[in-house]
Amino acid sequence: MELKGSYVALVTPFKNGKIDIEAVKKLVKFHIENKTTGIVPAGCTGEAATLSLEERQELIETVIETAKGSDLQIIPGTGTNNTKTTITLSKMAENLGADAVMLITPYYNKPTQEGLYQHYKKVANSLSIPIILYNVPSRTGVCLSPQTIKKLAEIENIIAIKEASGSLDQVSAIVRSTNLTVLSGDDSLTLPMLSVGAKGVISVVANFIPYDVAEMINSFFNKDIERAKNIHLKMFPLIKAMFCETNPAPVKKAMELLGFINGELRLPLVPVSKNNEILIKNELINYGLIGG
Repeated sequence: MELKGSYVALVTPFKNGKIDIEAVKKLVKFHIENKTTGIVPAGCTGEAATLSLEERQELIETVIETAKGSDLQIIPGTGTNNTKTTITLSKMAENLGADAVMLITPYYNKPTQEGLYQHYKKVANSLSIPIILYNVPSRTGVCLSPQTIKKLAEIENIIAIKEASGSLDQVSAIVRSTNLTVLSGDDSLTLPMLSVGAKGVISVVANFIPYDVAEMINSFFNKDIERAKNIHLKMFPLIKAMFCETNPAPVKKAMELLGFINGELRLPLVPVSKNNEILIKNELINYGLIGG
């Protein structure tokens, strides 16, 4: 399985406390039409931590069914801080027809590097589909070391890593010492990461400007570095606005303002402050997505 291009960390639209299935279908169709390589449902941006097991299954099944017949790769987030639950969710995704699964490092438990290794090894040995590691220490409180990643890369079905440590040194170490595909987990660092060997991004901002994110990556690999740089610089203020508060509150507000979804969140997340709503709206205006 080749992983290369723009993948979207899909938001989970809610309506009156439940997953808005019709909105999910519309979002998937939007990405089919806008050069997105793949969809990653039920990740951090999808508020996976607040989804029940039944809701995760419903969400993943809906995305897979809606994408059927397209070229979209579907890579659900199935990682938790419980190895047994992670295996259950991952097998469910495998049985539903997912192309791969993305596994966040176990959060809250704060396992050692050996604990992280054993967690991923046990899950990998339970599956036949590919696995993407997800390293996001700002969320989980633990960071996969390059040494641990090198050991994990020796496991056959661990093929990639979503790297969101914010460190280009980390990316360079992974690219230098493994054959794993590196995907950016930080929108603002995608272009710099491509320059040291990353192959794409699992993006937040691609929820509503998927064509632009894909075009930046395609331009880079087509050796039109100037165009890639210009797209990056154009997106940069909008990307920063998407992280003015805890993700996905800002991106859901942006998508509400753009008419994609109603912006509903699940507690403990709450809507962005009025000041940050103004900031987000101004960046959407500056980008040309809505009128002033």
